[in-house]
Amino acid sequence: MKTWFITGATGGLATAIISQLLERGDRVAATTRKKDALAALESEYGAQLWVTALDLTNPQAVNGAVNQAFQIFGTVDVLLNNAAYGLYGTVEGISTKQTGEVFSVNVFGSLNTARTFLPHFREQGGGQIIQIASMAGQYSAPVTGMYSASKWAVEAAFEALATEVEPFNIQTTIVEPGGIRTNFVGGNGVFGEDPIAYQDTKVEKMVRLMKGDVPGMDLATYEKYIAGDPEKMAHQIISRVDVGKGPLRLTLGSDAYQKIKASLEARLAALTEQKTVAYSTDADDYVAR
Repeated sequence: MKTWFITGATGGLATAIISQLLERGDRVAATTRKKDALAALESEYGAQLWVTALDLTNPQAVNGAVNQAFQIFGTVDVLLNNAAYGLYGTVEGISTKQTGEVFSVNVFGSLNTARTFLPHFREQGGGQIIQIASMAGQYSAPVTGMYSASKWAVEAAFEALATEVEPFNIQTTIVEPGGIRTNFVGGNGVFGEDPIAYQDTKVEKMVRLMKGDVPGMDLATYEKYIAGDPEKMAHQIISRVDVGKGPLRLTLGSDAYQKIKASLEARLAALTEQKTVAYSTDADDYVAR
């Protein structure tokens, strides 16, 4: 039996994870913006599930929730940073305020929680951090620029953190899911105000697609174009925790695998072509280490 602390606990992926954990006997501390959303599971599983409302952008609130979870359960084995804010539109059309909001949740919220957990994990002799990132953390595309920017920042921060905390028996996994059959984009995504100049361009078509506005296509048909099954993804994340040590990154979904692979191959090819230029700028007395 393990004890989990899960942020953003009312999304499709998080709900699937929590349900599977409770069914097998694990304990869960779940944080959410809508506390009543897990009322049915609370009623069924009682003290096995503790739910609290939490604003991840408030470090003091995060500290209070984490400390309370340890007081209630005695120990927490796994931090699952799942909470995320979806923001889409052109870089030009997304406001400074919206940019700040997506970074506040996706980057600073995740870091606030991880930082609060680390002293507890060290004290108890170890733990696991599961950071939900995105396939968008490995590439960027029109309409996803600012969302991708936040996920790239998550990837960079938690890649460094993974090495820093490994000596304390704290394992870190960055999960990179592709599209998931939830309402994260069309239902809960936030969109910028794209300038009129982008009308009748590829950008406008992509925004409409992400909103689920596809003429002649109902929701059931549209969903078939989304690869990720949240139940199957939940199973793989839980299995990864059970195994323990493993690769830093866990890619979920054929769409994620294909897009990340294509992006990395293209970037590597472009880098290789620049090798001569890169080496030509070294100082004459440079000593490689």
